[in-house]
Amino acid sequence: MGMTSAERGQARAQAVLERPGLISFWDFQEGAGEERVAQGPHPYRLREMAGPVERAEDGVFGPYAADVAFGQWFSIPRAACPALDLHGPEAQVTVAAWVHWGESDYKGCEAIAGQWDESRKMRQYCLFLNLRIWDSAEQVCGHVSSVGGPTPGYKYCMDSAIGATPVPRGEWHFVAFTYDGKEARAYLDGRLDARETYNPYRYEGGLFDGGAEGADFTVCAVDRSGEPGNFYTGLLGGLAVFERALGADELRELAAATRE
Repeated sequence: MGMTSAERGQARAQAVLERPGLISFWDFQEGAGEERVAQGPHPYRLREMAGPVERAEDGVFGPYAADVAFGQWFSIPRAACPALDLHGPEAQVTVAAWVHWGESDYKGCEAIAGQWDESRKMRQYCLFLNLRIWDSAEQVCGHVSSVGGPTPGYKYCMDSAIGATPVPRGEWHFVAFTYDGKEARAYLDGRLDARETYNPYRYEGGLFDGGAEGADFTVCAVDRSGEPGNFYTGLLGGLAVFERALGADELRELAAATRE
């Protein structure tokens, strides 16, 4: 007799929770209007920032997923999530998400999660889709910054690992990026989506330290031009942040354990 949907979701969640270096993991089983509370060492609480986010009966870690409409997003104030404030010359990070990317009239880049405030030049790290720099479109992207502001010599931050493969819409995929202090790497379904020059992307210098006034942790949007933007649209089935760069074998194992 096979596992029930709930048992399968719990087994998948356990594969995430057992991975060393986990900071927080959200499974998005809560209903609209509720804070999304993380599992793991740090039970940080994601707050809805643009009205109640409904849930769809199509989950990864249980029956449900957050059904994020265009313009909706979540946030945790910086002071309320100190373990997510990864910074300094030795900083490492992994951001991993289970996404069911939706169709939208919006064609700009879409933020998944990170500490990334463009308005105040407080960029640290963020997982994106469809970043649209360096002749890219619709791939997994891992943005990193050691300076907070634009890349020297450019109008915007241009430092990012960018994969080669467009992420299919309308179906579940596991997207992730890692940064080990020397290279950023973008992964699609547990596989390094290699691209010459841009994945892996060489970037030494660590992550920017925004101090007490730095970026909040935001999900499905970032602050840009003085207001939220770069909205993600679609289902969000899970989100995990680690304080280290997971290896290629670990991400392959995690993809297999959570998508089978």
